[in-house]
Amino acid sequence: MTTKAEVLEVSVWRGSAEGGALETFEVPARESQTVLDVVSWIQQFSDPTLTYRYACRVGMCGSCAMMVNGTPRWTCRTHVQKVTQDNTLRIEPLRNLPVIKDLAADMDPFFDKWVEAEAVHHPSGTRHDPIAHVDAGSGARQTADAGIECINCAVCYAACDTVAGNADYLGPAALQRAWTLLNDTRDGGVDAILDAVSGSGGCHNCHSMGSCTQYCPNELDPMSAIAGLKRETVRRVFRRRRDA
Repeated sequence: MTTKAEVLEVSVWRGSAEGGALETFEVPARESQTVLDVVSWIQQFSDPTLTYRYACRVGMCGSCAMMVNGTPRWTCRTHVQKVTQDNTLRIEPLRNLPVIKDLAADMDPFFDKWVEAEAVHHPSGTRHDPIAHVDAGSGARQTADAGIECINCAVCYAACDTVAGNADYLGPAALQRAWTLLNDTRDGGVDAILDAVSGSGGCHNCHSMGSCTQYCPNELDPMSAIAGLKRETVRRVFRRRRDA
């Protein structure tokens, strides 16, 4: 028999965009068990209607991100023994996003803000032009490379209190991507990017609290990227005044 010490008390958010509540499950505690293992066990052995999202299980896709005891995490890389509190877990969908069902958040607003931030490549040449040279040792390229490992998991978006209080704020992931492109010599959208990120929902809304950087599973630094955008938007204002 399984003793009480070998059982996890897991509270899982159940519901949809219209509302829901936490439901508690008893899950066998295992060695080297991840939070995603726990969610999968509930769906396989306790309630097959539980809805959640995952793909790679090795920290490459980011699709399994959820709130674990109030903190956004990749559940596939989060070991239960590191986050349990008195043998209990609370698992909820990512904060700051609409809920589709149970633990599956609607990612559309997150990606819509990438487009709003002009965080998409703006071609500066055609397929008929020579391949652009990239100087891997240049300062701009190193700055661009610093944020290129973002995998769109939205952990930083869920961690951001500015997003929570301002629905128009573009969010750390979109702004970091905009900063990456701004430093990519192959991108032809400098003015479009600076216009987008200096608007009402742009980089100047950031309060520099640093939750985005603190919780990024890939150890990226969106807060520094946003600070870079703030500097560049201000510099452009002064350049335009000087040239007027």
